[in-house]
Amino acid sequence: MGNLYSEHRQQQDSKNTANSGLHLPMIENQKFSDEQSQEIRLGTEEGLNVSLYAKAEFNWLQMEQIRMGLKDKVDVSTYADPAYSYDTMKQIRLAFYSSTDLSPYLNRGFADDELEQIRLALEDGLPIDRWITDDMYAQQIHEIRIGMYEDLNVAIYADVKYNWMQMQEIRLGLEKKLTVSDYANPLFNHWQMKEIRLGLEAGLDVFSYAKLIYTSSDMEEMRLNLSARKDSSPSSSNAPKPNAAYARAKEFSILIEDNGNKAYAFIPWVPGNAVTKEDILDDLALRGIVLGIKHDVISEMITKRRMNEKILIAEGTPAKAGKDGWYEFFVRLDLPRIPAPLPDGGVDYVNIEAFEMVEEGEKIAVYHRAEKGTDGKNVFGEVIHANNGLEKNPLKGVGFALASDGVTYFSKISGKFEFINGRIVITNMIVVCEDVTAVTGKLEVDGSVHVIGSIHSGGYIKASGDIIVEYNVETAKLIAGGNVMIKKGSCSKRDCFIEAGGEVSGSFFEAANITAGGNVKANYIMNSNIRTMGRVIVSGSKGILLGGSICAVKGVDTYNLGNSSHIKTLLDIGRNELYEQEQIKLNDRREIILNAISALEEGWNKMLKHLPAKKELAEETLKKLNATIVAKDRELANLDAEISKLANMTDQDMKAPVCVRGNAYPGSVIIINSIKYMLPSDVNRIIFKLRNKTVVMVKL
Repeated sequence: MGNLYSEHRQQQDSKNTANSGLHLPMIENQKFSDEQSQEIRLGTEEGLNVSLYAKAEFNWLQMEQIRMGLKDKVDVSTYADPAYSYDTMKQIRLAFYSSTDLSPYLNRGFADDELEQIRLALEDGLPIDRWITDDMYAQQIHEIRIGMYEDLNVAIYADVKYNWMQMQEIRLGLEKKLTVSDYANPLFNHWQMKEIRLGLEAGLDVFSYAKLIYTSSDMEEMRLNLSARKDSSPSSSNAPKPNAAYARAKEFSILIEDNGNKAYAFIPWVPGNAVTKEDILDDLALRGIVLGIKHDVISEMITKRRMNEKILIAEGTPAKAGKDGWYEFFVRLDLPRIPAPLPDGGVDYVNIEAFEMVEEGEKIAVYHRAEKGTDGKNVFGEVIHANNGLEKNPLKGVGFALASDGVTYFSKISGKFEFINGRIVITNMIVVCEDVTAVTGKLEVDGSVHVIGSIHSGGYIKASGDIIVEYNVETAKLIAGGNVMIKKGSCSKRDCFIEAGGEVSGSFFEAANITAGGNVKANYIMNSNIRTMGRVIVSGSKGILLGGSICAVKGVDTYNLGNSSHIKTLLDIGRNELYEQEQIKLNDRREIILNAISALEEGWNKMLKHLPAKKELAEETLKKLNATIVAKDRELANLDAEISKLANMTDQDMKAPVCVRGNAYPGSVIIINSIKYMLPSDVNRIIFKLRNKTVVMVKL
């Protein structure tokens, strides 16, 4: 019962909550990405305790490492911390498999690739602690680890004063058993060190150029000159050939990219560089690369001496994501709701296909379920988990049902099918295959009406949905909860009345009285009285808005306004009488909702004082009342959004309240937000708008 009370009070104003003196629990609303949801789903399917990582602060890569640890019975509490990166988590997890303790190194601040190098060293039984310092980077630790693995005297270069490239040059010299003291000076950059090392490998007297005053380019030039002189020296015939010295060079790099999915080899051009396939394979094995090795590519790289070229030599099997779920529809969703344009820029209302009919029990859609993904492996042989396809939400709307197979949707009624804003709407539609007259009588329908003829004098149709008339409307009354479309048009003696909750459209309107919640569209409008919360749009180079009174909150867009006979045409735009009425109506509704909420609050407080003795009954009663209050709060929020939308409506559309794309004639009266302007002379291609509480004209 206390929980229900807290739930209700969380709907109240924060000030009231503070005054009540209650401490309210924080309501968690976790939001996960598709990838995070996938990891949680995989863990659930594997029977794991996903609560350890089903938290928004973990990204999906971190979730994956925790899930893999749980699956392998690892104590994930040692690394299930959002402060640890994915790579750090991975190294801690992998260390468990070899009973390696990385906690001392975590405490020292090592992370990610640094931990990987330390872990590999410890797993090989190398006393890495002796040589690494807290300020070393992963590449430096790598060079020390490789040197220890090759049983070199790493004490010569295991010092943070050397960057990793300098360390590498010293290590390569130690491998060749060179006198590295000739260049193990941290003031030499790695390019200078390389030139000295290459000179020592060639048996040259490097003392002449192993000086800080020379750049690496200078050193290279001097080394090549010394090598040339040595080749031409008479005594060189008895000495080892320079090429023999160069042949000892085995310089290449292995580059791991694409999150471990690809490995590349790069052999730099160095005189005498004699890298073999075995050298590359040995280095791959040393790095733990076991999958997808391209032996033929490596062989070709060596035999064809493809140097200074980055070549793919190992490639994992990529994970293949599963196909997302999808709907197969058996009705058309792409009916052109916008009529086709006519050559003069007008609109072809006659030939528009406004809807599609379905029969009761007709299959309208089948859902194809998402497919599982196929896992892959990276070059290290580690599994790359594939994302399963994502399921789509069930179809929403009215007038249809889901069959017992859980995937087939069928129509519950015969009627009009529409797909609007992602929702299926199937409503009852009466098809009238004859003209509607006074003799036909009143036609009132809970649904839509499609008249295959015309509506003549005395005709009356009222529908909760749309009204569509294939031909003409004369003296008649049409009332629709949705849209009204008159494909040919309406012509009467001011006795035609059309009301629509949505749009009203047709080829033409003459002497019509129209009230609409949405736009009113036609190719010409004459001597009509129109009241709309939307915009009046008259299309085409022959389009004209002439005579009558237009009260349109969002404005007017027409080709021609008025005519040369100066017939009075009144446009009342923006915050007009219709706008004020709508505002009053919304405020009245808001007052009713506020009174209802106040009464419910009062009832809540009284109920707390006189709760039923039985606990279950008390909780159920409070739960129902709380649900009613929450629903009213939601209704109030939606209404406030409507009020805000109405207030912003005219502000947004005041950029072009009245747009005349052709000619505007005297006799036209434009009122914008109660500011009146009478057009004194002919103008063309003009916008009427407000500026400093004055109606002004701006050229299109």
